Amino acid sequence: MSRLRSYHGQMSESFVVGILLSLCGGFQDAYTYVCRDKVFANAQTGNIVLLGNHLAQGEWASAARYAVPVAAFAAGIFLAQKIRFRFGRNEGMHWRQLVLLLEIASLLIAGFIPAGMSLPANALISFSCAMQVDSFKKIRGNAMATTMCIGNLRSATDLLCAYTETKDRKLRQKSLQYYFFIFVFACGATLGGLVTRLIGVRAVWICAAGLMVSFLILFIREEALDLEKLEEDPKLREEIGTFTDELRDIGREIRRCLRGK
Repeated sequence: MSRLRSYHGQMSESFVVGILLSLCGGFQDAYTYVCRDKVFANAQTGNIVLLGNHLAQGEWASAARYAVPVAAFAAGIFLAQKIRFRFGRNEGMHWRQLVLLLEIASLLIAGFIPAGMSLPANALISFSCAMQVDSFKKIRGNAMATTMCIGNLRSATDLLCAYTETKDRKLRQKSLQYYFFIFVFACGATLGGLVTRLIGVRAVWICAAGLMVSFLILFIREEALDLEKLEEDPKLREEIGTFTDELRDIGREIRRCLRGK
């Protein structure tokens, strides 16, 4: 079952959605660093380190500049999970599309906030990034983050090392996929830095447009077996098991007949 799960087709795990989300993730980090007081939208580890540094020096106002995005990030994860629990079985709009709509709204509002009011803007963007990282966790069945790189870099290098030992081409392919999305994130950061310097605080609306494209793509329904529902339906699982046994019996009979000839 775990092997089948890796081939579970969902548009939310597709390459095209992953590329769009990774571009937006890198863009937003560059955006908040360039024009929002050098705060990271996604990298909360850096924000926590800077928070601790300012607290150690008694710089309370500067500490708040980093504490607010961290709190907003936690709130975003909490809300994304609430949406999943509440609307996870919704047969109309996918719950991840609701998350994307909230992200888009947050980014649109952030783009209206003047440069001198970066604290609420950073809170909104960190909130948006948290919902994204908590809702879109896989690409082609592989665990993948679209708003940060450290986990992807670890996975890519682990797989590369495993490939050098086993020469398994599947491991090499997975490793290259991780490195590819790190590259896409870096491209998004580069684009974010360039565009933000050109047009200022409204540059974040480009990310909102990218997320809107992702939202529309999720209306495409891939004809794939929903393995999560399969695990929850013992009758369907039993029927598929019976069918598999019948196929195995047919294979044995064909081999017996061939040996007979």
